[in-house]
Amino acid sequence: MSRSLKDQTLALAGVFQAANLVQQIAHNGQCNEASLETSIRSLFATDPAKTLDVYGGELRDIREGLVTLSSVLSQQSRQQDIEVLRYALNLIQLESKLNRRSDMLDVIGSRIDQARHTASHFGYTHPNLISNLASVYADTISTFRLRIQVSGNPSVLQREENAAKVRALLLAGIRSAVLWRQTGGRRWQLIFARKKVIRLAGELAEEANRSLYH
Repeated sequence: MSRSLKDQTLALAGVFQAANLVQQIAHNGQCNEASLETSIRSLFATDPAKTLDVYGGELRDIREGLVTLSSVLSQQSRQQDIEVLRYALNLIQLESKLNRRSDMLDVIGSRIDQARHTASHFGYTHPNLISNLASVYADTISTFRLRIQVSGNPSVLQREENAAKVRALLLAGIRSAVLWRQTGGRRWQLIFARKKVIRLAGELAEEANRSLYH
């Protein structure tokens, strides 16, 4: 696995894409379906040749994450940016706790493997798969003392399908946080290399935009 800043930025965009989708669902009960599919599909990319393959191999698949990463790290003033940043940082923190629990990693790995059949049969955004992945999150990551408090519209979050999507996306965010660490990503970079990350995420997002219109 390459450990370049580009690889780290792509993986971090995966974290921010999941965090942004959680924020959208928590407030509105809906999100970009293509981005949702990319995030959920990343959970099943266990043997990628390169970092981008985790997200489908095309920059446009991770475009929402790149745009979010660039805008949230450069602004952090709007309420939604603050929420997305909080989720992203919490996901990175949870992943570092999970990394020390090989027993839990084994459980998550085997249950995601069992869910492959559902994914290939019904597709990555089918309620059965989402509900299955949500239960993986609830039975494992949710047992840590550090819990991600999701802010949003209570009536939206009370709906079971929305709660399931949020949990499945948090699991996908942790998958990207694993990838970020594997490519050499470290928390100090978010402070000291922030400008480089913002610039590169912006350039990659522009490249993704161009590929959308060609």
